[in-house]
Amino acid sequence: MIAESGSQQADTGEGIDGAPPPVSTRRFVAAPPLVPGPEPARREGRLPFLAFVAIVVLAGLAHLTGAPVFISVALLAIGLAGLAMHLRTRRSEHRTAALLDETTARSRAEIETLADRMWEMQESEERFRGLIDALGDLVIHRDRDGYIVYANKVFADLVETDQRDLAGKTLAELGIDVGIVPDAAFSDHECLSSTDVAIRTPSGPRWFSWIELSVRDKDSGAASHRAIARDITARKRAESSLITARERAEYASQAKSRFLATVSHEIRTPMNGIMGMARLLADTSLSPEQQTYVGAVSTSASALLALIEDLLDYSKIEAGRFDPEPQPMSVREIADNIIELLAARAFAKDIGLGCHVEPDVPQLITADPGKVRQVLLNLIGNAIKFTDSGGVLVSIARARTETTDRICFTIADTGPGLHDEDLERIFEEFEQADGTSTRTHGGAGLGLAISKRLVAAMGGTISVSSRLGQGSEFVFEVPAISATEAPQSRQNALSDKRAVILSKNAVEADAIARTIRANGGAVDVATTVAQAAPFADGCDVLLVDAAMEESDGRLLKRLRQNGFTDCEAITLIAPTDRGMLGEFRASGYATFLARPVRGGTLLRVLLSSNALALAQPQPEKHGAPSLRAVGSRQRGLSVLIAEDNDINAMLARATLLKAGHRVEVVGNGKAAVEAVTGAGHKHRFDVVLMDLHMPVMDGLDAIAAIRRHEEETAAPPVPIMVLSADSQEKTRHAVLAHGASGFVTKPLDPDALVNAVEGQVAA
Repeated sequence: MIAESGSQQADTGEGIDGAPPPVSTRRFVAAPPLVPGPEPARREGRLPFLAFVAIVVLAGLAHLTGAPVFISVALLAIGLAGLAMHLRTRRSEHRTAALLDETTARSRAEIETLADRMWEMQESEERFRGLIDALGDLVIHRDRDGYIVYANKVFADLVETDQRDLAGKTLAELGIDVGIVPDAAFSDHECLSSTDVAIRTPSGPRWFSWIELSVRDKDSGAASHRAIARDITARKRAESSLITARERAEYASQAKSRFLATVSHEIRTPMNGIMGMARLLADTSLSPEQQTYVGAVSTSASALLALIEDLLDYSKIEAGRFDPEPQPMSVREIADNIIELLAARAFAKDIGLGCHVEPDVPQLITADPGKVRQVLLNLIGNAIKFTDSGGVLVSIARARTETTDRICFTIADTGPGLHDEDLERIFEEFEQADGTSTRTHGGAGLGLAISKRLVAAMGGTISVSSRLGQGSEFVFEVPAISATEAPQSRQNALSDKRAVILSKNAVEADAIARTIRANGGAVDVATTVAQAAPFADGCDVLLVDAAMEESDGRLLKRLRQNGFTDCEAITLIAPTDRGMLGEFRASGYATFLARPVRGGTLLRVLLSSNALALAQPQPEKHGAPSLRAVGSRQRGLSVLIAEDNDINAMLARATLLKAGHRVEVVGNGKAAVEAVTGAGHKHRFDVVLMDLHMPVMDGLDAIAAIRRHEEETAAPPVPIMVLSADSQEKTRHAVLAHGASGFVTKPLDPDALVNAVEGQVAA
């Protein structure tokens, strides 16, 4: 037998040189011998020999006494046979003893080998458990009913329980909420589950990522659950910190958004009074000196407003409030509106401004109209600002490949151009092409930086190309998402038309010519009567710049004399030329086109057999109406203005009164609701102008109350235009969603206000 001690010392003495004894030793005790020792073997070997000698003596005595010979021979034979059997037995015993010795030695070797292996396995298991404990992971083995079979020391230390006492307990008894995977989950004889578990400890709760493998034995059907859990407390705390930081950032972002809206409103409100009153003052009888001063006020206010807009937009970017708000939008309409808005700046500098939209550009795309509008305003406004001669041409085309569909906006000017090293720098914040203190043009240098971020937010690109002294060309593209194609009837619609353009403004003439050619027509451009004369044959329409014409129509008479006898004459007028419309009509012009010419209006006029029928209504001869009067109804509209700011109310009232409309003013939303829905008012208002921020009741609540009254009484809805200094796109969407019919941003432009009011009634 072999005896082994796993953890006891062979003795209690010290090791060599006084070293401590080994942790564990082994000793073997020899088993007793399996065969007799040498002394008993010798005694047993002498007995058969003495018996043989005795038989031989007896045989000799028998022969001497005269006994028969066969008796002596028999005795000798018996003795020899016994001796032979004894010798054979001894040989067999020796062989058996040798075999037993060999078997015993082999068994001892095998037992020693098995003991060594068992010892190595025990040491390996101890090392493995030590490694698991060193990693700090929890290791738990549970049976089918959830009772702990084994748990490592890390788990025992965590729950502050002796490791030997954990067997037979459940996790619920230890305050740990981890259930047992139901037997139904063992369809494939195993199930791997994972969850995050919180375990309470004296130092506070700690989180563990609990991964458990539940296995059912295929033969016996017995189930067991083996789990390993890793401490993720630090990660949970980091996640909690991130959530807290995100909530704080969202709150800060909301606070910044409210701040921007408030600042925008508070700045725009007085700016509305300054700019609006300056415009009204300019329409009165002033001396030349006074006109100069009023013009300086308007110019300074416009510059200040542009700077404020850039700073507010930059603040929105930094606050992360420039998320796109895609919706269906018309590229043509946005481009035409911006061109008309900026035309006054271009005409004031005596430069041209034109726009051309290719026929294949979709009628509608899904994009953020506010951001597209702002980028166009920045780029076109910059081009006008830096161009002193020539003009600015805006081209819009569609760029399609097998994988992409994009709308390409190109703004080309004839300004001073840029150095190569400035092409990328100008898109950075607070950068300008000329950054010296002697620069000609001012500004904060934020417009292009804001435009670049806006285009990137919409998934587009922006670039610039330029040559010094030859102008610049800015190009930005946006995806043509959910494009609605333009009507096919518009393409090649002018295939039977031939036009001649007489104008010294090359940029605007080029834009008109491109539109005519893109729609299948033929066109020639000339700058003098002599240059135009060779194109008279076959000409259907003659387009003449009003800046070249005299009040008596002298230029048109010369053109008629030079071959343009049968063609229809159309004059191209700037806003300052509207006072001469009566004279132009009397001189033989059939109608007019307002500069800058809209592509859609140009097509309608050229496609009409009687251009006058489709032209805008003409003023009466005895009047020289302002731009506001053109297109207004013969009778005035009844307009209600709800505005708590006296200056803004006075501005809107004076503007509409000059346009021939009747106006009533109230100071809060409740008064507006009573004026629209009250029984005391005998007449119905045609339009309501509603400010957003007012005492007693704000604009949104007033609109909602008016709409509820209309639903209850089945009354037709009255058009309600919201007046707001908050220019954010989400504000525009919010008021329209609350039932408003339109949105007008302060500072108010008198002409834009009148057009918006009359447009609501016409619509």
